[in-house]
Amino acid sequence: MSTKTTTDDPISPGPSEVSKRIASGTPTLIKDSRSYTVFRWFNGIALIIICCVTLYPFVNVVAQAFSAEVYITRGEVNLVPRGFNVTTFEAVMGDDMFWRNYLNTVIYTVVGTLISMALTTTFAYAISKRYLKGRQFFIGVAIFTMIFNGGIIPNYLLVDSLGMRNTLWAIVLPNAISAFNLLVMKTFFENFSQDLEEAAHIDGLTTYGVFLRIVLPLSKAVLATMILFYAVFYWNQWFPAFLYMDRAELYPVTMYLRNLMAAATSTEALGSDTAQINANVQAVTMVLTMLPIVCLYPFIQKYFVSGVMLGAVKQ
Repeated sequence: MSTKTTTDDPISPGPSEVSKRIASGTPTLIKDSRSYTVFRWFNGIALIIICCVTLYPFVNVVAQAFSAEVYITRGEVNLVPRGFNVTTFEAVMGDDMFWRNYLNTVIYTVVGTLISMALTTTFAYAISKRYLKGRQFFIGVAIFTMIFNGGIIPNYLLVDSLGMRNTLWAIVLPNAISAFNLLVMKTFFENFSQDLEEAAHIDGLTTYGVFLRIVLPLSKAVLATMILFYAVFYWNQWFPAFLYMDRAELYPVTMYLRNLMAAATSTEALGSDTAQINANVQAVTMVLTMLPIVCLYPFIQKYFVSGVMLGAVKQ
């Protein structure tokens, strides 16, 4: 008894019909299996829950920053401000020292990021070449710094002996190269097309010309990712300023806000509305600190994932 196969169903065509449609370029509609559909729904719901859990602390901090003291102390502030007020913002942003320290942070971040990127890219490109003599030694030095550190006192004595205390260089030079970022970029450069570099050399470009005119323009994804990493690092750090600086006009804004939070938790008065400032000063400091990075991130988000994956996956 013969069995006849029906291929007229446009939703679930038989193998022969699928082959014909693929060969002719005709779009083929194949219905998802039940298990895959369940997976997609489960995956979507899980991602929505993760997004909500991730965003809740940020929204809550912003709500507390604009809420009145009485509602914060009662724990009644969740996602929407209660008793809207900007007293703490006025107290912080009305201080000239705040804006001076904010400008310092911008300078430290820009200069530090430029120095770090220049050193990291050149170092990573050099050790990515397998023919480099002493390559394993230099890689070992980078890995060694990830495990061992000189310590606070030796670092302080070194910075002081070099005359860098109360200067920009005390902030940007001690941590100019991140070993993690260096290894990510090294892996990315190792996967770069050697044929393209050899063709550039044949056309007359030197090693520096190949690096500046060929390699860097084709490495935008990993460069944008590293710029984000370094910029966030320099923007958020306050301990080097606490350690190497004793002049308030040289502090970064994170140091200013750290001192403000310390004063808010003590009995020192910050103004006429001290109680209200003390209640939400922590939220205000968080908002002011993270705002520039939050505004910067959407512009380089498209490079973020691809940059990390290109630098971490061996092709």
